Amino acid sequence: MRFLARSLTGLFLLVLTLALLGAAALLLGGAIRASLQPGGPGQPAEERVVAANVTRLEPTRVTPVLTAYGKVEARRALDLRARQSGSVVWVAEGFRNGLSVRSGEVLVRLDPAPAQEALALAQADLAEATASDTQAQAAVILARDDLAAAEAQVVLRRQALDRQRQIEARGAGSSQAVETAELALSAAEQAVLSRRQALAQAEAAVDQAKVAVTRAGIALAEAERALSETEIRAGLSGRVDGVALVPGALVGANEVIGRIIDPSALDVAVRLSTAQFALLVGPDGALGPAPVTLGAAGLTGRLERAAAAVAEGQTGRMVYVALDPSPAAEALLQPGDFVEVRIEEPPLADVARLPALAVGRNGTLLALAEGDRLQEIPVEVLRRQGDDVLVRVAALAGREVVLERSALLGEGIRIRPVRPGAGAGLVPLSEARRAELVALVEADAAMPEAAKARLLDELKAGAIPAATLERLEGRTGG
Repeated sequence: MRFLARSLTGLFLLVLTLALLGAAALLLGGAIRASLQPGGPGQPAEERVVAANVTRLEPTRVTPVLTAYGKVEARRALDLRARQSGSVVWVAEGFRNGLSVRSGEVLVRLDPAPAQEALALAQADLAEATASDTQAQAAVILARDDLAAAEAQVVLRRQALDRQRQIEARGAGSSQAVETAELALSAAEQAVLSRRQALAQAEAAVDQAKVAVTRAGIALAEAERALSETEIRAGLSGRVDGVALVPGALVGANEVIGRIIDPSALDVAVRLSTAQFALLVGPDGALGPAPVTLGAAGLTGRLERAAAAVAEGQTGRMVYVALDPSPAAEALLQPGDFVEVRIEEPPLADVARLPALAVGRNGTLLALAEGDRLQEIPVEVLRRQGDDVLVRVAALAGREVVLERSALLGEGIRIRPVRPGAGAGLVPLSEARRAELVALVEADAAMPEAAKARLLDELKAGAIPAATLERLEGRTGG
C-alpha cells in the first residue's frame, strides 16, 4: 500500500510539472509573437516632446512706465462775486456756461443809481470839508495878525510905564500914574495870551479841517469804487461755469454769480502708493520732473510736485502732473475728469522684457539646458508692466528661456524649442508622431468637419506650425 501511494504521488507531481511547462511555453510564445508585431507592447514608449517658444536673454536698457489714475484739477480758477448787493440790469451775451471770456471784459452790470447818489453825496461832503479848511486857514491868518497887534500894544504899554517911572523919579509925576501904566501893561500882556490861545485854536481848527477833507476824500474814493463795482469784469481769460443770471435778478453782497476756469492751466492729481512714489524719487530725495502721458489721448505733461501732507483717512502720496498747454488738452479735458496716467520711471540697465507667463509663482524661469531639456532657474523680477515683466539679466545673459509656461512644462522636460523667425514656427514630425496625431484628429467627434479637414491637410506635410502642435498636444494632455 505504501508503495502504491508513493507511486500515485509521483505521477501527480509529474503531470503538474508538465502542465506548468506547457503554460510557460504558451506565454513565452505569445510574448515573442507580440514583440514581433509593429507598434506592439514590446517596443519601448517614445518620449513625449512638447513644442515651446523660447527666446534669448539679452541685457538692454529699459524705461519702466508706471500706470496710475488721477483727477483733472484747474490750476487757475476764479469765483466771480458781487461786492455789493443790487439789481442786475445787464448780462453780457458771452457770460454763459461753456463760453469763453477775456480778462477785463464786462460781464454783468448792476443798477448804478444808489452808487451814483452815494458818489454825489461824497462829492458834496468833500466840497464842504474843503470850504471849512479854507475858512480855518483864513482864521489862522487873522489870529496871527491879532496876536501881532497885541504884542505891539504890550511894547507900547511897557514904554509908557518906563516914561512914568522916569517922570516919577524926577519928582514931576505921581505914583498913581505909574500904577495906571502898570495896569495897562498887564492888561496888554493878558490880551497877548488871549490872542495866542485864539491862534492855537485856529491852528487846531485847520488840522481838524484837513482831517475832514481827508475823510471826505476817502469817502469819495469809496463811492467811486462802489460805482465802478456795479460793473463786474472777468479777472482772467477762460471758460465760464456756474452762471444762472438774468436781467432783473437780485444779488447779495459777496454772492457767487459764476466761475471762470483757465483751460490752459490744468493739473492732474494722482494718488500713488508709497512703494510707487519711492520709484520716482531720485538719489537726492527730490521728485524728478518725469515725463507723463495721459492714456489713449496722447496728451503730455511732467511730474511737478508732491503734496506736503497726507490727507486724513488717506494713504500713499498725492503727486501733481502739470499738463503741457495744447489745443487738444483744452478741448478734451475738463476739471473733474478721471484719466489714466503713465509716468516714465528712471531707466533700468541690464534688464530684459519677458511675458508675465514666463515667470513662475516661485520667481523662476525655465531655461533651455543640454539636450533641449528644461532647467528651473531663479530670476529677479524688477517691475511688472501690464502683461510683461522686467527681469534682471546679470549672469543669465545669452541663456534661452521659455516665453510661456504651462502645465506641460517643468524641470527636466525635453522640449522642441521654437525660436522667433525660425521657419515661420514649423515643427518637423516623425512618421509615428504624425500617425498618432492623425488618429487623434479622426477620433475627435466634437471637432467640426471643416477644422478636422484643415488639420489633416496640415498633418500631411512634413512639418506643422508650433501653435497647431501645441493645441493638439493639449488635447492629449501632453
